[in-house]
Amino acid sequence: MSPIPRRSVLKAAAVAGAAAQFSWALGSTAQAAPAAPRADDPVTLDWLENGGLGAAPGSTVGVPWPKGVHHEDQTFALTDASGTAVPMQSWTLAYWPDGSLKWTAHAVSSGGSGKLTLTPGADPAAPAHKVTVDRRGGTIDISTGVITAKIGKSGSTLVKSVTRGATEIAKNGRLVLLRQPEVEDDDQGTVKYERFESAISEVAVEQDGPVRAVVRIDGRHRKGNRSWLPFSIRLYFYAGAESFRMVHTITYDGRQEPGKASGDFIRGIGVRFSVPMRDAAYDRHIRIGGEGTGLLREAVKGITGLRRDPGAAVRTAQFEGKKLPDPSTWDQRVTTRLQYIPEWGDYTLSQLSADGFTVRKRTKKGHGWIGAGGGRRASGFGYVGGASGGFAFGLRDFWEKFPAQLDIRDAHTDEAEVTLWLWSPEAQPMDLRFYHDGMGQDTYPEQLEGLNITYEDYEPGFGTPYGIARTSELLFWAHESTPGAEDMARQVEAVRTPPQLAAPPRQLIKAGVFGKLFSEPDRSTPAKAKIEDHLDFLFTYYKDQVEMRRWYGFWDYGDIMHSYDPARHQWCYDVGGYAWDNSELSPDLWLWFAYMRSGRADIFRFAEAMTRHTGEVDVYHIGEWAGLGTRHGVQHYADSAKQQRIANTTYRRYYYFLTADERVGDLMHANVDSDETFLVLDPIRKIRTEPYTPDRNALSIGFGTDWSGLVSAWLTEWERRGPKWEKAKARVLSTMETIAAQPNGFVQGNALYDLDTGKFAIAAEPKVGVSHLSAMFGLVELCAELIDQVDMPKFKEAWLDYCRYYNASRAEQSARYGTHFGTLLLFQGHSRQDAYAAVQTGDDTLAARAWQQFYSSRDAWDYKESTDWSTKKIEGPTALVPGSEAAWVSTNATALYGLAAIQNLALVGDRMPS
Repeated sequence: MSPIPRRSVLKAAAVAGAAAQFSWALGSTAQAAPAAPRADDPVTLDWLENGGLGAAPGSTVGVPWPKGVHHEDQTFALTDASGTAVPMQSWTLAYWPDGSLKWTAHAVSSGGSGKLTLTPGADPAAPAHKVTVDRRGGTIDISTGVITAKIGKSGSTLVKSVTRGATEIAKNGRLVLLRQPEVEDDDQGTVKYERFESAISEVAVEQDGPVRAVVRIDGRHRKGNRSWLPFSIRLYFYAGAESFRMVHTITYDGRQEPGKASGDFIRGIGVRFSVPMRDAAYDRHIRIGGEGTGLLREAVKGITGLRRDPGAAVRTAQFEGKKLPDPSTWDQRVTTRLQYIPEWGDYTLSQLSADGFTVRKRTKKGHGWIGAGGGRRASGFGYVGGASGGFAFGLRDFWEKFPAQLDIRDAHTDEAEVTLWLWSPEAQPMDLRFYHDGMGQDTYPEQLEGLNITYEDYEPGFGTPYGIARTSELLFWAHESTPGAEDMARQVEAVRTPPQLAAPPRQLIKAGVFGKLFSEPDRSTPAKAKIEDHLDFLFTYYKDQVEMRRWYGFWDYGDIMHSYDPARHQWCYDVGGYAWDNSELSPDLWLWFAYMRSGRADIFRFAEAMTRHTGEVDVYHIGEWAGLGTRHGVQHYADSAKQQRIANTTYRRYYYFLTADERVGDLMHANVDSDETFLVLDPIRKIRTEPYTPDRNALSIGFGTDWSGLVSAWLTEWERRGPKWEKAKARVLSTMETIAAQPNGFVQGNALYDLDTGKFAIAAEPKVGVSHLSAMFGLVELCAELIDQVDMPKFKEAWLDYCRYYNASRAEQSARYGTHFGTLLLFQGHSRQDAYAAVQTGDDTLAARAWQQFYSSRDAWDYKESTDWSTKKIEGPTALVPGSEAAWVSTNATALYGLAAIQNLALVGDRMPS
C-alpha cells in the first residue's frame, strides 16, 4: 500500500499544550515487532470451557491466517497433546484480496479433548466412522457411523427416523405451532387454539462429511390452506457421534394490531418426536433435568417406595436405569401385584419465568396431574426410553429464553411423544402488539416533539414485529440403553454450554484480522493496569445487571438496556428510546473486541447471546423493511427509525469467523442487496429540509451509519466468495472511490447513490456534514479493515482527514474545510480515530490528543478517571430485588469507552501519558 506522508494537523499552541500536560515515555512499553509468519507455524487451539467435547457431537472453530501465507490448496492436520492425530474436516471461510486464506474452519468430533495443535501442510486424519450422506430415494440418509437419520424431502416430517444399529430410537420429528386467534384482555370468553405443523419447501445438503454433515430444511407451518411462520432448520451430524444438533429459526409473519384482541398470537412453538417404547413398563425410564446437573430419575412403573419391597438389587437397578432381573426373582408379594402399580405416562416441566419451574406428571390423558417437584432454573434436558434404547433431548438457554417447556406423553404406550417447547403453551400467548396508542403523534412535528421527551421516534404502523426472527439451539441423543447418571450429567452440560474450540488471541493478532485494532491485556504500567481494571469492571457490571434486572425472555435475552434512571434506581425499560439498546453505539463490537484480546469464555458467551439476539430480533428479515434494523426502544421493533446501522453486518462478522456459524452467515449474505432498502424508506425523512424523493439512480445515503452497514455486508460477501461476491467487491471499490472523490471526502457527509452503477455522484460543491454518530456504528473498524486490504491511497487520505479533524478545534476545522463541524459529542469514543491516524501518519501529536480526549473529554457523558468506578448496594424498599447499581453507567458511554480503551492501547499504548 502506498504510504501517506506524515502531516501534522495540530497548531503549535496545541502541540505545546499537549507537551505541557503530558510527559511521554516513548517506546518504554512498546511491544517488539512480531516475527514474520512462517507457512508451517502451528496454532494451539483450546476449549473455552471444560477442556473438551464432553457429550456433544462435535465443535467447529474458525482460525485466521496472515495475508499471503496460505492458499486454496493448503491442507491442515490436528493432533492432541500426546501427538495423536485427531480427525478433522476443514474448509475456507474467507480470503484476503490476494486470494490467500484469511479464515479457515475446522470441525472435530472424536478425540476432541484438551489442547489441540493445528498444523498446516499435513493431511488430516480420517475418522474411524465417517459421516456419510445418501441423497438417493425419498429421504436424505445421514450416518455418523453410530446412528442413522432419515431426513424428509417433503411433507411435514423433518426427521423420519433415527436408528442405532437395527433399533429405531426416534421417528416423525416435526415442528408444531399453536395459534391463538384472540387474546383475552379481561377474564371473559373462551380461548381457542389451532395447531399447525411443519411443511417442507426446500432441503439442501450443505456439507457431506467426512467429519461433519449439515442439512438445511426450509418451510412454513401449515394447517389446511394456510401457511405461515417461516422456519429454517439446520441439522448437524459429526463422525462417530450418537447425537445430532438442531439450529431452529422462525421468522414472525403474523399480524397483531394495536388495540385489537384478534390476530396471530402464538401459544406454543415446539419440536416434536415420537419415541418407540419396547420395554416392560418398569424398564421404561424418565429423566427430567432440574437445576445444575440435577435429574428427576423415575420409571414409568415405579417399583421403589412400595409397601412391599422387591429387593435392594431391583430397586437400585431401576433407579440407575438398568434392565431389571426377571420378575420371577423378585419378592413375589410385589410380582403378583404389578398390575396395581400405576403407570405414569405423561410428564411436563414448565419454565414460565427465569426464576421458577415446576414438574408434574399424570398416568394418562383424562386424569389429574400430580406435582413432582420444582426449582428455579431447569437445564432444559430430558430423556425417555428404556433398557433397549431411548431418546435424550435438550434445549439451550432454556430458562434464559423463557417461557419454555418439556413434555413427555404416552410413555406407557407403544409410542411416547416428546415435545421441546420453545414457547410454552402454558404461558400467556405471545403478545407482540405495540405498547401504546400513539398518543396523538400523527405528524412528523408531533413525533419529533415525542422524541424530545421520551426519546422514542414513533410513527403509526412502524412498531410492527412482522419480519423479526429468533434462533434456538437443540441437541438430541439416540441411546442403545438408558445412560447412567454421570453420562446424563455430561449431556446436560453439553446442552447448557455447547463446547467451543477457540483460536488464541495471539493468533488473531498475528493474523492481522479485523483491522489490527486490538492487543492482549497488558498491566505492565499503573496506567494500563487501571484501564484494564475499568474494562473488567464494566463487563462484570453488565453481566451482573442481566441477572439482577432479569434481562431474560424469548425475545429479550441477549440485549441490554440503554440508559439508567437514578431516581427510580432502575434502568429506563419503559422510557422510549432509553430502553432496549439494539446495538446503539456498538456494544456488540466492544464485547467481541474484549473477547478477542482476552480469550475469556464469559465474555464470549455474553457476546454470543447478543449476536444471536441483535442479528435476529432487532432486524427485519422479510417484508418491506427486510435488511433494516430498528433503533433502540421499549420493544425491540417499536421505534420508527428502521436503519442500516442496526442491521449492520459488522456486528455479526466476529461470531461468524470465530465459529463458522451458518445461520449468522445467512444473515450477512441477506444484507448484500440492502442498498435497495433506501428506495423503500428514507432514514432521515422526518428532519430532511430539502426536497427529496427516493430515486433508483439518486438515493441519498450517508457515509457514516448508512454506508458502514452497506459496505460491511459487501466486504463480507467478497471475503467469503459468496454467490454475489463479484457484485459485492465492485460495490466496495466503487463506493470507496466515490467517497474519496467527494470535495470533502467523508466530511461531505452524504451523496446521491446510483443502485445500478454502485457509485456515489460526485458533489459539485463542498459541504460539511459531520455527526457524532457517523463513525460510531462500526465505521472505524470497517475503514481500518478496508485500508488494510484495499490499496486506495485517496480513500485512505479521506478517512485519515476525518480522523484528524473530528477531535480538532473549531479553528482547525474551519482552516481545513472553510467551516467548523458544529456541536459534537462522544470525543472519548472518537479518540480511537486519533490513535489510528497517529499510527498511520507517524504523527505523535495525534497520539497525544488520543490520550487527552480519552482521559479528559469535554463531553459530560464520557467516563473520566475521576468517575467513581464502583457500585452501590441497593435493596428493598429502594429496589425490587437486592443488588447493585452504578448510576453513572450508560451503555453508549460503556461501549465507546471499551472500544476506545482497547484500540488506543493496541495502537498507541506505548505513548501513554505517565
